[in-house]
Amino acid sequence: MQAHEIEYHIFGEEMQYVEIELDPQEIVIAEAGSFMMMDNNIKMETIFGDGSAQQNGLFDKLLSAGKRVLTGESLFMTAFINQQSNKSKVSFAAPYPGKIIPIDLTQFGGKFICQKDSFLCAAKGVSIGIEFSKKLGRGLFGGEGFIMQKLEGDGMAFVHTGGTLAKKELAVGEVLKVDTGCIVGFTKDVDYDIEFIGGIKNSIFGGEGLFYATLRGPGTVYIQSLPFSRLADRIIASAPRAGGNNRDEGSLLGGLGSMLNGDRRF
Repeated sequence: MQAHEIEYHIFGEEMQYVEIELDPQEIVIAEAGSFMMMDNNIKMETIFGDGSAQQNGLFDKLLSAGKRVLTGESLFMTAFINQQSNKSKVSFAAPYPGKIIPIDLTQFGGKFICQKDSFLCAAKGVSIGIEFSKKLGRGLFGGEGFIMQKLEGDGMAFVHTGGTLAKKELAVGEVLKVDTGCIVGFTKDVDYDIEFIGGIKNSIFGGEGLFYATLRGPGTVYIQSLPFSRLADRIIASAPRAGGNNRDEGSLLGGLGSMLNGDRRF
């Protein structure tokens, strides 16, 4: 496999975007909805599957697209092609506050495993598929952290995170316990599983869920402080209820009044 070699620059702090410079005939693929801007010389084309080099036949393309459906993604991706004789640039933006991580697959043994909704874009030739689990517990109890994507190849890929990013280098046998939604991705040598928290009080009153992920080294792990699902839950909880605006808006007690009335959303 030989992915296209692309140059890039990441702009911003908490609301980042990545600018990719394409040589003539170079291609970058991206998830639908991540496009920000591009030079006039670049052509945008919708493709079936991920457009990686190994998809030579119809069956390969159908298999790739089917795997994307299993991860909750669209059947299609978008390819951006530089059709001119000079270099051109195209930019992609993260969908919510956080960081964009550049992943050089050649430095990770040709494979990187990431959360199903964290992939942003990659050089043509990088394969985006589903990481199948051989352990039943991950499938039954993994929740948002169960279905993982795998990025394979020898090119550059970009994933995005929510909130602040933590990078952990795990030694052989070292174990890190993580909320399933806070996992961004990890290298192929990291062993991951789902573990029951345990304890009646923890299970009923803990408020952190019944399970967490255990990651065992060696390898590199990326953790996010604000998963999108957590952000969405807070937004929904803060939204006005049916029947008009929140009755405590502008009152003397404000949010305290809601708490006294039994509203424990915060």
